[in-house]
Amino acid sequence: MNVRIRTAVEADLAAAGEVTVEAFVGDGHTEPDGSYVDLLRDTRRRSTEAELLVAVDPADRVLGCVTFAVGGTTWADIATPEEGEIRMLATAPAARGLGVGEALVRACIDRSQSLGLAGMAFSTRPRMRAAHRIYDRLGFRRTPTRDWYPLPGIELWVYTMTF
Repeated sequence: MNVRIRTAVEADLAAAGEVTVEAFVGDGHTEPDGSYVDLLRDTRRRSTEAELLVAVDPADRVLGCVTFAVGGTTWADIATPEEGEIRMLATAPAARGLGVGEALVRACIDRSQSLGLAGMAFSTRPRMRAAHRIYDRLGFRRTPTRDWYPLPGIELWVYTMTF
């Protein structure tokens, strides 16, 4: 499939929010009635306060999205100011296995490098195994010394890459 990665535009926001919620709730990473769902759906805020990238097909249908932030900014949880960070990587169920997630991660690597950052760091849930396979394949490394718990009972693993 021909997938293009670009910065989200107004027409993408609703679909990107739904793809994100569908991926996180549908895969059991977030409770459907939890407050995090509102944050996942709020692509307008993410596109204003960080960079929202979308993967689109030739008809401009949103197949996936990711929020990219530089460390030390509003949307960065774990990255230092010298690192880029991936947040809320999501692929529509119908587009899985087509390289959408990997293309979005590669775009974030490219964005980090274009900004002259030294690397990347981001968090992931231990059971997000499909995403871990992408990260491993692209050269990211698990960095257990940076793992953290944003809330009791919610463990986040950290992956890093140095350029």
